Amino acid sequence: QVQLVESGGGVVQAGGSLRLSCAASGFASRLSVMGWHRQAPGKQRELVATITRFGTTNYGDSVKGRFTISRDNAKNTVYLQMNSLKPDDTAVYYCAAGPGSGNWPDWGQGTQVTVSS
Repeated sequence: QVQLVESGGGVVQAGGSLRLSCAASGFASRLSVMGWHRQAPGKQRELVATITRFGTTNYGDSVKGRFTISRDNAKNTVYLQMNSLKPDDTAVYYCAAGPGSGNWPDWGQGTQVTVSS
């Protein structure tokens, strides 16, 4: 079983920054890929960024150049540094983990990020 606990959400003005953290516990084999997804009201959940155990990253088009994902394997923690935030980034951000290939069996409870204009 994997548990994912997010922290770091909040309210920030447009142009500001936030850093999200996600601490994971559980079988290492289920933490091969960790990532962040988000869901805004009335919209589908979308992929924000992913990172493999070896540090390979992938970003959604809407956050490229503004967000950076990183992970500390020793701490089983993944981070999302969000810069130049826009009101459109307002959403609940979810941490997820899985074996790869778009398979996300484990999810955190989500943390709210609100960007005011």
